[in-house]
Amino acid sequence: MSKVLVTGGAGFIGSHIVDNLINLGHEVIALDDLSGGFKENINPKATFIEGSITDRQIIEEIFAKYGIEYVFHLAAYAAEGLSHFIRKFNYENNLIGSINLINASIKNKVKCFVFTSSIAVYGRNQLPMTEDTTPMPEDPYGISKLAVEQDLKAAHEMFGLNYIVFRPHNVYGEKQNIGDKYRNVIGIFMNQIMLNRPITIFGDGEQTRAFSYIGDVAPVIAKSIQIKEAYNKVFNLGADEPYTVNYLTQEVIKAMGAEDRYPITHLPPRNEVVHAYSAHDKVRKILGYETKYSLQDGLKNMADWAKKTGSKKSKEFNNIEITENLPQGWKLT
Repeated sequence: MSKVLVTGGAGFIGSHIVDNLINLGHEVIALDDLSGGFKENINPKATFIEGSITDRQIIEEIFAKYGIEYVFHLAAYAAEGLSHFIRKFNYENNLIGSINLINASIKNKVKCFVFTSSIAVYGRNQLPMTEDTTPMPEDPYGISKLAVEQDLKAAHEMFGLNYIVFRPHNVYGEKQNIGDKYRNVIGIFMNQIMLNRPITIFGDGEQTRAFSYIGDVAPVIAKSIQIKEAYNKVFNLGADEPYTVNYLTQEVIKAMGAEDRYPITHLPPRNEVVHAYSAHDKVRKILGYETKYSLQDGLKNMADWAKKTGSKKSKEFNNIEITENLPQGWKLT
């Protein structure tokens, strides 16, 4: 039994990683500041600590007390579009917080540091995105993720810290924060339906993404530390087939059992990458990745969970630093 720290352990992907690690027989310490996660997401078999990765003292105390052997770092504020308007908050949480963990991992001889990055590091017009593609991020979120990737590489070369980087994309499923209006498009749509509000789409809805079900993604990340061939490598991870947001909208409406002609409102387009999907040959070859859930299957599972859980009220993000060019629907009231 290994002692594993999971940051963001009360969050969406993090809580699923915790579940999978416990099923694999590991002792899990879950750290989360509950800014985007929920206590009900936490596996009762995990040791939960409420705190932030930006708190260096808490990080050092956890490593000293529990003898951490592996780190799964999922804590982040993952809102690509919003990151333009929260630059300081973005870099403090997504970059400096990560450095606190890397420093502690080096000092405590962690066996492997697993980091969830994002395909946001690629930017636009590089399709399909492969791990050999030169990263060209276009938003502060992607920039911060790429910086952590590069720091892990430097830490490995200087100190021998092993790492695995995953670049997942558009992950959805049970336990997602559907009350967050800034991110997680599927959760936003389901929440709007349960609140009997029109579905809102930025732009014409012809932007494409490959939507990845958590049941496919989480098990691969959790088992990765057992596969030494994966160490010190970067992997794209997620679904293969891209769909337009317009198509996704209709599938969400079906999964939720809403009317076929459910009202849809188109808002002005955001400044975002229009088409984003990646290749997954590398993760298949080394980690045996395979997608088991179709988009329809994943949406049904999430919709069943969402209807049982109920709608959530969207929280305003109170740390917006720049209001110029803030998209409609995100403006402060």
